[in-house]
Amino acid sequence: QSFKLLGFLDVKSVPCSRESVLYGSVGSLVVGLGHFLATSRVRRSCDFAVGGFICTMLGYWFYCRYNLAQQRIRQRMLREGMRNKIFFEGSSLDPERKQTGNERSNS
Repeated sequence: QSFKLLGFLDVKSVPCSRESVLYGSVGSLVVGLGHFLATSRVRRSCDFAVGGFICTMLGYWFYCRYNLAQQRIRQRMLREGMRNKIFFEGSSLDPERKQTGNERSNS
């Protein structure tokens, strides 16, 4: 069962959205409670809590998406490397194969 935030953001299917919302809620609690304990102003503390939620959620969202993009790039490079290893294994283009003197002079 999916949960839609603000009516359009499906938290279950979008990568990093669940963690961003959870960290944002914890960030809003910390910032709002901290501001309230420091100043005893309720309305202003709620404003800071909303700002803390937005900043924490967006900050973690970008951090998570950046790491996800890096991971996908590394996976793609590894997949291509494995495909090339299988493709060139045993051929004269195999970098791990020891070339004999006769093969070196022909190349």
